[in-house]
Amino acid sequence: MPAGQLWRHNQAGDLPGVGEAINRRELRQLVRANRGKRGFTYTHKYGSAANVRAIREANAAGFTVNLSANSLAEADRLAELKAGPVACVLPASQSANCFTPSGRKVVICPATQREGVSCATCQLCSRGSRSAIVGFPAHGTSYKKADAIAAGGAN
Repeated sequence: MPAGQLWRHNQAGDLPGVGEAINRRELRQLVRANRGKRGFTYTHKYGSAANVRAIREANAAGFTVNLSANSLAEADRLAELKAGPVACVLPASQSANCFTPSGRKVVICPATQREGVSCATCQLCSRGSRSAIVGFPAHGTSYKKADAIAAGGAN
């Protein structure tokens, strides 16, 4: 992979590990493989102090790990962890930028809003030091379930 190459870890799935535990050794291998590149990913594995430390380390070392929230309120809680940038699922009907209950700006993923925009051209989620939360309106084959979660329904 060329120096400076943008790449995304996982289209589906999460960080390495069993269940909710992050395998720190394997995460560190990803971080090492990312040196000189611009890798990014998403995780729901932020439920323990050890995982939060591992995510902070990965972000500090240049491998961007976005904490994935299931609601705007959860996005606020994850932002308070200061472990890395936050991304959030939004109701399918959300089509404009918005704010979390605590007033944090949520920018709708440009690739979900405009033709010709992709992760490769946008690169917003790869920026580890951004101030805004990236919001993804529920979409895809399971959008009804994601929409219910984003609207505060069952997880």
